Amino acid sequence: MTKFNENYLNLKESYLFSDIAKRVETYQAANPDKKIIRLGIGDVTLPLAPSVIKSLHSAVDEMADAATFKGYGPEQGYDFLRNAIKDYYARNGVELDADEIFVSDGAKSDTGNITDMFAVDNTVLVPDPVYPVYVDTNTMNGRKIIYMDGTAENGFLPMPDPNVHADIIYLCSPNNPTGAAYNKQQLKAWVDYALENNAVILYDSAYECFIEDPELPRSIFAIEGAKQCAVEFCSLSKTAGFTGTRCGYTVVPKGIKAVAADGSELVLNKMWNRRQTTKFNGVPYIVQRAAAAVFSEAGMAEAKAMINTYKVNAKIIADTMDSVGVRYYGGINSPYIWFECPFDMYSWDFFDFMLDKIQVVGTPGAGFGKNGDNFFRLTSFNNKANTEEAMERFKTLFK
Repeated sequence: MTKFNENYLNLKESYLFSDIAKRVETYQAANPDKKIIRLGIGDVTLPLAPSVIKSLHSAVDEMADAATFKGYGPEQGYDFLRNAIKDYYARNGVELDADEIFVSDGAKSDTGNITDMFAVDNTVLVPDPVYPVYVDTNTMNGRKIIYMDGTAENGFLPMPDPNVHADIIYLCSPNNPTGAAYNKQQLKAWVDYALENNAVILYDSAYECFIEDPELPRSIFAIEGAKQCAVEFCSLSKTAGFTGTRCGYTVVPKGIKAVAADGSELVLNKMWNRRQTTKFNGVPYIVQRAAAAVFSEAGMAEAKAMINTYKVNAKIIADTMDSVGVRYYGGINSPYIWFECPFDMYSWDFFDFMLDKIQVVGTPGAGFGKNGDNFFRLTSFNNKANTEEAMERFKTLFK
């Protein structure tokens, strides 16, 4: 008899955002006349930028001509995009080799797929609250997971405990869901910890484009020693609105190595390359051409304008929290506002309360871990008019 992977029994029945969608769908069906404003899931609302669309159209035309048609492409990504990403890192003070960059369909996929590289008996350290994918993908593999507390007391930026050993460490900065971001000194402490423990840091930098503070690194590779212990995941989903277009990239430095049981050397870069060439067929050519346009001078300017639009929304939300006296985090170097649930409510209760009273949808903090039980996440990715209307409704809860 075929045996299934019983680790799936240890997962929650459905993914966090599936639960939210079902509750909203049920409410809308019972209240078809109510206008629901969604500030929950981190999906963008602005269209792709002109430079991206122009490049996308041009690439589609290439596919209609036998002389320029592209079939199977390199699983790692076309050189024109890998070099554009390499140059982007260089402009931010980080030198990489192009063959350390792997183009993918997004950071979510790669943060889960990277678990293929590690033995099941590794111990995984994740922050709480945390993006659910980190936990769920390792649960699927049956790994031991330990948690580090992110709390209001430490600004939702947990630091390494020298008395705790971990083999794989997940960090996200700016953080989803809390919006908190590590500074250089804090990241240096994590890099030092990883090197001391022969551990690997899996660093999710999907929101690096929102960083304004020059003291906050936009890449972990700005930290000395990180190329010996860290893998970085990034995405164009938030940088350039590619949530539906799908393109991201993962940096696997050639300096991350281990020794196999037989004494031979294992190089993570080579292993990931082997994994991708076996299990992944690459991102479509037309999407990669669109992605390359993001890194052009015009594309970067357009992307920055889009991000600034969302930052205006984040300020609208933050100002509202200030006006009603609700303590919050994020919203400056992040598109997320993480706030304490009013009226001493638990987060799922506040979700239902807000949906019923003002028809605004957010994300319950409990979906990100036990330390989120009394917190709630709103995103800045709706349009300005809806964000303003949602926050006017929010104020009425306090009257």
